[in-house]
Amino acid sequence: MNQKDFVIEAMKQNDYFATLSKLYELVDTSSWQTKTPLASIRRIVQTNKEFYKIAPGLWGLSDKKQAIEKSLDLKKNENAFNHSYYQGLVVLLGNLRGYETFIPKQDKNKFFTNIKLKELASLENIYKFSYENLVKRAKFSDCIWFNERKMPHSFYEIEHSTNIKNSINRFYELQDFRVKFYIVAHKKRYKEFIDILSSSIYKNIKDMVYFADYESIAKQYEKESVRYEMGI
Repeated sequence: MNQKDFVIEAMKQNDYFATLSKLYELVDTSSWQTKTPLASIRRIVQTNKEFYKIAPGLWGLSDKKQAIEKSLDLKKNENAFNHSYYQGLVVLLGNLRGYETFIPKQDKNKFFTNIKLKELASLENIYKFSYENLVKRAKFSDCIWFNERKMPHSFYEIEHSTNIKNSINRFYELQDFRVKFYIVAHKKRYKEFIDILSSSIYKNIKDMVYFADYESIAKQYEKESVRYEMGI
């Protein structure tokens, strides 16, 4: 078997698709004569016709594309897939960076690829970090990272097709905490984000709210995954 065959076999073990970090875990590189096996895996999926890009950071076997799209419900419910996929990436990124992660009750049974989101988040219930009315508002955020003092570090909202302004309004209500707020969306929505945030009503939070596009979230996750696999 050549290196490409090892990657193909690993994908077959995982329903014909996988994130790069999952491939780092599944592919047996012990026989590869290279000092950079993880880089080799990335090169293989990016440069060979046997693989195709499903989403940033997610790859599948080209000859199983129809089966993959059916499994992930991409044709019927692409918006739901994108929302839960990037929500899962944010959760995993927080876990890798040493934070405790929370997702709202209504999302726990949604899927990140072939794993339920509740299996990724480290917290079953939100920490009671403040007054009940503020915690109640916060617990509907798509993802919260908590630090070692059980206080929120970052709030994330995934905005694939929904109204960005609604999320920024939630951030506005939570502005008295020393946290960072993130809108995660396609890069084409950046101008919309800027236009909304430039409204005078948001002047007190404009330096606390950030935009992260899908590609950047996937790249951050892959970078942290490589560091984890290498024990850095």
